Amino acid sequence: MEKLKSTTVVAIKHNGEVVIGADGQATLGNTIAKSSVNKIRRLQGGKIVTGFAGSTADAFTLLEKFEEKLGAFGNNMKRAAVELAKEWRTDRMLSKLEAMMIVADAQDILIISGTGDVIEPDMEIATIGSGSMYAQSAARALKKFAPQLSAEEMVRESLGIAADVCIYTNHNLVVEKVTL
Repeated sequence: MEKLKSTTVVAIKHNGEVVIGADGQATLGNTIAKSSVNKIRRLQGGKIVTGFAGSTADAFTLLEKFEEKLGAFGNNMKRAAVELAKEWRTDRMLSKLEAMMIVADAQDILIISGTGDVIEPDMEIATIGSGSMYAQSAARALKKFAPQLSAEEMVRESLGIAADVCIYTNHNLVVEKVTL
């Protein structure tokens, strides 16, 4: 499943806050095409925040579809995520899209993939993209050994560690907090 070499996105719920962040690097093959891409989007006035990894055009298509599902299901994020995953897996055009998404509201963090997965991650930490395992390891350690940090500090530090190790991740971060 992990063939996306494009970015790192991290979402963490900690001490009542939900924060999502991503680096800004876009690669074309093994070349950095741009270093300041915004891969985080606010929906519903900031009550839902999304992050994406993979093809930018594909991600925008999925964001548009996710917004449609939110509208169709009364802004119920979980229901919209499940319906998007079902359509993504079964629709001929959508099934060819190469991206993954993290969606978060004040209660939940979900990872959505084109294989039909909607995952509620362990420890309220979600990561996607090429640097995801580095960021996830860092976030888990921070939650366990530095619980005094805020969710935003954990997201920033996790992304920084991933950027130090993953060649497809940089230090130009966009970090957003879910609005309650």
